[in-house]
Amino acid sequence: MISIDLTIFWAAVIGFAVMAYVVMDGFDLGIGILFPSFAVGDERDQAMNSIAPVWDGNETWLVMGGGGLLAAFPLAYAILLPATYPLMIAMLLGLVFRGVAFEFRWRDAGHRALWDMAFSLGSVVAALAQGITLGAILQGVRVENDAYAGGWLDWLSPFSLLTGIAVVIGYALLGATWLIWKTEGTSQRHARRLAFWLGLGTLAALAAVSAMTPFLHYDYWRRWFALPGVLLTAQVPLLVAICAATLFWGLKRDFERLPFAMALALFLLGFLGLGISIYPYIVPRAVTIWDAAAPPESQSFMLVGALVIVPVILAYTGWAYWVFRGKAGVHGYH
Repeated sequence: MISIDLTIFWAAVIGFAVMAYVVMDGFDLGIGILFPSFAVGDERDQAMNSIAPVWDGNETWLVMGGGGLLAAFPLAYAILLPATYPLMIAMLLGLVFRGVAFEFRWRDAGHRALWDMAFSLGSVVAALAQGITLGAILQGVRVENDAYAGGWLDWLSPFSLLTGIAVVIGYALLGATWLIWKTEGTSQRHARRLAFWLGLGTLAALAAVSAMTPFLHYDYWRRWFALPGVLLTAQVPLLVAICAATLFWGLKRDFERLPFAMALALFLLGFLGLGISIYPYIVPRAVTIWDAAAPPESQSFMLVGALVIVPVILAYTGWAYWVFRGKAGVHGYH
């Protein structure tokens, strides 16, 4: 019983880390995706300043999610990583390029246009790779004898490309709504216009992914449409509709924080829908969380560290966001 409880606990920890990364680094990547649409000068500087204090700390959750998967579910790590090697390499290169560009655009003004392009391109590549990875895992990977048995490009499919595009659009919505909250003047008005169209795009992409997912596997279809489970799962699209309506209402009424909160809620509901579809599998239709789990002794040993590290990360992250809670001007926060 203890091992089962710890397995569920570690699945929840890794799920939380992944969701925290998507929420916190999503708007960061979204600003990079939208960067070419901002006017050179004040608009771009305000966008950069709005994420300057937090962008690197946001990626702590990515490290924790990846490291936690290796430690708590080594079998899943050994299967999923070879299945998505090209995507992981692309994502990491994208993050490296945008990180370097972020620093160098301030210190090498003569080549700022080049660094701006690198920042935007790195953000698009990283977001697209993350979305395609999600689609590749959701559609399933070939497993034989507890090892990945597919090819180098098995992840590539119309469905995975759709999820990649959906994540890019969704991140862009997070970025636009973040800027509504954190900027002012022309930057805020531009972000508000972008948020309206990106909201429509996100809903369309979410609907397309949701429509295709039940046809990937019978289990997915059964989870969402068979009685009595449909009585519970039907609440997810209902909540999506409520959050979407609130998002557009907030944009129309010129609220600053509500659109960002509703964009986050849409991502949380999408994450919940993903969990409903694949549970209890960590490698869909091949390996459950219990099959992939590390020995109970290892889980218990790591539990001590997690109970210390996770609250510390939450504390300093919360403190950073509290300190820089104001508007981001051209020359920094005020």
